[in-house]
Amino acid sequence: MRHFQLWNVQNVAVFLSITYMCHIAGCISIRSAQRNLSRSVQEDALFSVDVSSTGVPTVQWTFMSGAESRFIGTWQPGGDTNLTADYSSRVKAYENGSMVLLDLRLQDTGFYLLTVTEEAGNSKDVGFVLKVNEVLYEDLQYLSITALALGVVAALLMLVTWLLHKACMKVKAWRQRRRMPEKDETELQRLETQPVHQS
Repeated sequence: MRHFQLWNVQNVAVFLSITYMCHIAGCISIRSAQRNLSRSVQEDALFSVDVSSTGVPTVQWTFMSGAESRFIGTWQPGGDTNLTADYSSRVKAYENGSMVLLDLRLQDTGFYLLTVTEEAGNSKDVGFVLKVNEVLYEDLQYLSITALALGVVAALLMLVTWLLHKACMKVKAWRQRRRMPEKDETELQRLETQPVHQS
């Protein structure tokens, strides 16, 4: 009987500890639909999240690439935004924790860490991977050649259309001439041969 009671006490203790840990972990919620981003140079990247917590959270973004780590900024919902000089003109911060990085560069490729901290000291991290692709010259050259080819084709189609229109007009005029009766030359001659009466 005592063994049964001891087992119950142990289960209750485990249950309470798990409940407490779940409560601590559940104080902060970070939802994000996409954590792997791929953009081109000079585009913008939206790191979309939805942060919720029991208190007022502090949002902090950090950039990491290889051995390099750079602090981007920190802010609170409804509070001031503290961005570093490197990112002050390129970052838009949102109250839900989201961030937009403007005018992307190749050096922006890397890992972005979002850390949400509560007043009680609880914190939670979420990572994002951003890959910035270079717009290659060959791609631009291919696009320009394609545009030129399409322009040439359009010009040829316009020329063919104009020539067909001219040919149709000539055929139409030829058919109209064939349908007309022969010139009434006799009437013209009669008018020319009539004597002129002088008064």
